[in-house]
Amino acid sequence: MASAPSNTSELPRRGGTHLPDGARDLVKILVTGPFGVGKTTLIDSVSEIRPLHTEEHLTEASVPVDDLDGVREKDTTTVAIDFGRISLSGGVVLYLFGTPGQDRFRTLWDDISYGALGALVLVDSRRIDASFDVLGLLEEAGLPYAVAFNAFPDAPSHYTGDQLRAALDLAPGTPMVTCDARDANSSLDALLALVQHLIDDRPAEAR
Repeated sequence: MASAPSNTSELPRRGGTHLPDGARDLVKILVTGPFGVGKTTLIDSVSEIRPLHTEEHLTEASVPVDDLDGVREKDTTTVAIDFGRISLSGGVVLYLFGTPGQDRFRTLWDDISYGALGALVLVDSRRIDASFDVLGLLEEAGLPYAVAFNAFPDAPSHYTGDQLRAALDLAPGTPMVTCDARDANSSLDALLALVQHLIDDRPAEAR
């Protein structure tokens, strides 16, 4: 499976909270996926402003309700949203809203997703089935999305792109890329794959 196309533009440096000069199109994007897939990490790596995180430490009380299978090393969790911002060329500014990954926070989904134009779904190839619920929510909402497989060090490498696409039952036109959520340029490339999908999916007269 190919990676997202390499981005050659310079990422803006993290600075103040004011919108850059020339900001014209403000776009709300969801960064979503199951628990422990790297949503907070991706937003933190790419945001040009200091990100907002609502993370809390996992406690013994959450053990019966949070599935830690495959993410035993994780000791914090997002309990509301993550938020970041990234400016693209042409005056496009992406507002990134990271969703909580556990089922017990699903009541927040409608509020967080309201007004979003699309979603970047992070997937862990070590536990593909954990992504089904999130993909189902997006399908129900009719929200366009792109899929990015986060490159965990011990992720299996023997699956082909066709096998991964079939496992997730993705439509042929749904973008599917790989990324490293820790790397700003790689994360930006995944977001650009989504943005291009949103542009291509719009009626020609609205582009």
